[in-house]
Amino acid sequence: MSASVLIIDDDRELCSLLCEFLLLEGFQPSAVHHGAEAVTHCRKHRYDVIVLDIMLPGLQGLEVLRQVRQFNTTPILMLTARGEATDRIVGLELGADDYLPKPCNPRELAARLRAILRRAQASRDDAASPTLAAGHIRINPAQRSATYGGIDLQLTSAEFNVLQILVNCAGTVVDKETLCKQALGRALSAYDRSIDVHISKIRKKMAVHGDDNLIVSVRGSGYQLRMNTGDD
Repeated sequence: MSASVLIIDDDRELCSLLCEFLLLEGFQPSAVHHGAEAVTHCRKHRYDVIVLDIMLPGLQGLEVLRQVRQFNTTPILMLTARGEATDRIVGLELGADDYLPKPCNPRELAARLRAILRRAQASRDDAASPTLAAGHIRINPAQRSATYGGIDLQLTSAEFNVLQILVNCAGTVVDKETLCKQALGRALSAYDRSIDVHISKIRKKMAVHGDDNLIVSVRGSGYQLRMNTGDD
């Protein structure tokens, strides 16, 4: 069954073009053009992935993102104005999985969506290790869920990907280029802070349940999940 995609953008002509292209690429696209309407729509309908423009009428994209994340963990790809690094960082902190600058190439959008969906499916299909563990952290790839001390961390899709990679490599430094390719499905670009923001969010969620120092930053190298997590 083809993946369902919701595009939230007030540019109706662009939405029409993107929906037409994505349909030809094998997706099932739908579109909503108003911020408040998008939040209501997402409460009633489920999608495999959401494409969200930052600039929306009625309710700005970042507020839509904040509200949707209160009840929905569907992967969200932001569309941001080229060069607007602040919007990207704020969006990632509010729970977006990744971003794509506008104007975007439809083929690049389709490729990014496939990467997001492929990573999620690969995690579910990981039969070799149905449950991963490091200290008090437990990863369930089939359900794409993660717990700390038995409490659900409520991670976004990208955060789950990052933590799963670190748990798989516990005790080993994983460079940001590798994390970006494996967790987000794309190469790390210059001044790209996506992985840093996702790591920061994971730390905050674990801190609520006990420890924010499990993932350590190795200057100039990357990140490492400490082997003695939860066992100190």
